[in-house]
Amino acid sequence: MLARYALQFVDIIIIALLAGTVFGVWRGYDPAGYSPAAFLEIHQGAVRGLNTLLPAMGAAALLLTGWLAWGAKGTLLPFRLYLVAMVAMVAAGLVTRFGNQPINATVMTWTADAIPSGWEELRDTWWRWHMIRVGATIAALALLVAAVMSDLSERSVAG
Repeated sequence: MLARYALQFVDIIIIALLAGTVFGVWRGYDPAGYSPAAFLEIHQGAVRGLNTLLPAMGAAALLLTGWLAWGAKGTLLPFRLYLVAMVAMVAAGLVTRFGNQPINATVMTWTADAIPSGWEELRDTWWRWHMIRVGATIAALALLVAAVMSDLSERSVAG
């Protein structure tokens, strides 16, 4: 039982860090107000710092949540909440992989003296994908917390 609590705790921490990161980007980094050079420098710095770390954390959280769901398969509500949390995590991961990361890869090829014309359209598309990712990640966190609380409640009643 202690191992399950530890897994729940670690899973919540990982998803909370992911949700906090994407929320922080949303609140602190609206790229529409930046000059082309500032956008490029900030975006490339963020990609260098986060492009490997966040997907790895997302994969770890997805595995942990799957493991927790498997352990809750005899309970109706916790099991379903873990599964729906996983769906939200997968949605955030797919948006990242097929929406944001291709744009990141393109932006990483730019230099300050050779930013292509029309770059604002790509920036705005990245931002729209990011807004979807924020929603999915926060939903995943809320669903995971609800799953853990429900799981703990079910186990305390059963035990």
